Amino acid sequence: MKLATIDKAGRAVPAVLTADAAYDLQVAIRTATPEAVCGSGIIAADSFSMLDLIASGDKGLAFARHVLEEPGRFHAARVPQSEVRLLAPIPRTPRNVFCLGRNYAEHIREDNVSREKDTSLPQYPQFFTKPASAIIGPDAGIRYDEKVTRRLDYEVELAVVIGKGGRDIKAEDAFKHVFGYTIVNDITARDLQKRHDQWFKGKALDTSCPMGPYIVTADEIKDPHALRIELDVNGEPRQIANTGDMIFKIPQTIESLSSGLTLEPGDVIATGTPSGVGYAMNPRQWLKVGDVITCRLEGVGTLSNPVVGP
Repeated sequence: MKLATIDKAGRAVPAVLTADAAYDLQVAIRTATPEAVCGSGIIAADSFSMLDLIASGDKGLAFARHVLEEPGRFHAARVPQSEVRLLAPIPRTPRNVFCLGRNYAEHIREDNVSREKDTSLPQYPQFFTKPASAIIGPDAGIRYDEKVTRRLDYEVELAVVIGKGGRDIKAEDAFKHVFGYTIVNDITARDLQKRHDQWFKGKALDTSCPMGPYIVTADEIKDPHALRIELDVNGEPRQIANTGDMIFKIPQTIESLSSGLTLEPGDVIATGTPSGVGYAMNPRQWLKVGDVITCRLEGVGTLSNPVVGP
């Protein structure tokens, strides 16, 4: 299933998508039979969010499937595609977005060349975070303020959405905790990253975490390590790779991150970017106002965002 958060009269509403419409799950809950709602574990329709859907687990997913299977019964919940405006699937994550750095060997090699260094491949996952306040949805503007940065860059990433929480999760059990997948564009101010000698500040600016276009549930993706991943700037291909090239695969990443640290429903883990970033090009290519960045992930979808002025 494709699960989205849509803008409906200024409210963020969870929805299940079809080829030509979105079905507002808040309305669907109000129009469902008491048996269907009680069986889903869903309580309050008017405040029901994507985080609530994720936390409701298999019962919530079963209710969303029920809506898809009987669209006639839920006609009042139908929003025509022409009226659908997608927000980030999780407009505000429960905590910072977890991110994985240096997780593609070719990206590490291009970094070494660009900086005339010779760093080796990491032995363990390298984690950092982006604040939830940085999240924006499809087509929302990425803010570029020259007073803050003059070295704005992009990074397309497969993002994992946690469904079932847990701590000390073993690699062999990791996929039991995955709710689904989406795209994150890890927008980075390289000059701030260098100036502060760490990753957080340069990757934490407002609007620096485009996410979307929706969540594709885990059952729809047979192998998340066999997906073509791409990024274009103004139609020019910049990043082209396969998620199979990750150094640390999703099970290893979840095992490492959850060691002594409880993952919660709705947590998002961005799994790193492949080669082709702007700072490693010769000459270097920085984003500018008017650019349109388009991320594509096989089986998941397309995420586009323009760069706008302050």
